[in-house]
Amino acid sequence: MKNGINEEYITGSFEETQALGENFAKKLKGGDFVAFYGDLGSGKTTFIQGLAKGLGIKRRIISPTFIIVRHYEISGGSFYHVDLYRTASKHDLLGVGLDQIMQDKNSIIALEWAEKMNDMLPAKRIDVHCEYLRENDRRKIIISKYE
Repeated sequence: MKNGINEEYITGSFEETQALGENFAKKLKGGDFVAFYGDLGSGKTTFIQGLAKGLGIKRRIISPTFIIVRHYEISGGSFYHVDLYRTASKHDLLGVGLDQIMQDKNSIIALEWAEKMNDMLPAKRIDVHCEYLRENDRRKIIISKYE
């Protein structure tokens, strides 16, 4: 059930999108599942790069398109960056252990291409919809929280 949090942002650059993700990270805690939606180039990975920085990760964050899951240690737990772009079925998701990762209450999960999970998405989650706005190379980012 959506709890009323519905925030909309317009970013005008790569740096602004990353800064939004970095600030958003301050609201996250262990057990949070953040589902990202949007076409290629809409800002999902850029937002997640900022999010990782906000969680204290100093390493370069690249999308795990070919390996599906990247794991990072953070204070008090783990951060998982998951990219489902190349997955074709629910079997692929179970094969990478996503079901077990989702049960870890000390982990924060950022999942790109969340629409591929369908009914496997947890009811308690944060949805981030990213959209590329052609005019002036901007991005629209809508954040909704479900509890």
